[in-house]
Amino acid sequence: MKNQTLCVLGGTGFVGRHLVTRLANRGHRIKVLTRYPQRHREIEVLPDTTLIGADVHDPTVLAEHFAGCDAVVNLVGILHEYPSQSFRTVHAELPGKVVEACRAVGVKRLLHMSALHADAAKGPSQYLFTKGEGERVVTQAQDLAVTCFKPSIIFGPDDNFYNQFANMLRFSLVLPLACPNARFAPVYVGDVAQAFEVALENDATIGQSYELCGPRVYTFKELVEDIARMLGLKRLVVGLPDSLARLQAKVLGLLPVKVFTTDNYLSLQVDSVCSCNGLEALGITPCSVESIMPTHFAGKTQRRRYDHLRRAARRD
Repeated sequence: MKNQTLCVLGGTGFVGRHLVTRLANRGHRIKVLTRYPQRHREIEVLPDTTLIGADVHDPTVLAEHFAGCDAVVNLVGILHEYPSQSFRTVHAELPGKVVEACRAVGVKRLLHMSALHADAAKGPSQYLFTKGEGERVVTQAQDLAVTCFKPSIIFGPDDNFYNQFANMLRFSLVLPLACPNARFAPVYVGDVAQAFEVALENDATIGQSYELCGPRVYTFKELVEDIARMLGLKRLVVGLPDSLARLQAKVLGLLPVKVFTTDNYLSLQVDSVCSCNGLEALGITPCSVESIMPTHFAGKTQRRRYDHLRRAARRD
């Protein structure tokens, strides 16, 4: 496959950083659109990668930067709503603007990040419902060559999910957990990035939607307990009954910084497990959590020990 010019939306996020690095190292020319380029200057060290300050919700701006591109990649998504961004704006309206901008300047190839069990008809949460709406918009664009990806939770050393729970466990002897029996099949960020790369270089993926999952299914409680074990911590993870889980979501959802909300609770009512793992169809052997995260957490634990010894030495 010849080297292509690509425009990536969401390229400064968790998955985006891994994907942009992978594609740039493959020789593609990358334009990364972001509202805050000053926060992500490290991306510009990648070969043939340009960081562009832009409002991705402005159709005129999208068309301007899509012009001359061979493909567009949309990775933009949020887990929590804030006054400045809603699920509908980000997940449903933006994909429509992306489709129209592609049409306006003649871009034919679009890779779109949806979510596992996104459903515009019966999604139980606004997250899954609006993700389903966005997926429907792009898949119904018959004049575009579209590939969709629907991952379970995505993990990696620089992720938010595993590291957020690791931080909670470090400071809590007992962790009350909503929806402890919800099921996940965590998928490695490197595998997700490879899936996008394979699709970009294989026309047989056009018109397809790929569910992406790791090799093992965990309950939410098992997953958090595994994080504690990887950290070398003895912690009690207490599964909450449904009534208390709803209350926890309601209370935490009132905080300025969102950790867990009622919409997150509703998303957890659907198991994040693949019915057919698209990684296999793409020729990718999924990495397990156990092959990636213990080394990451062990390194952090060792650094904390060194920091403690240095502080103790200074006191002496």
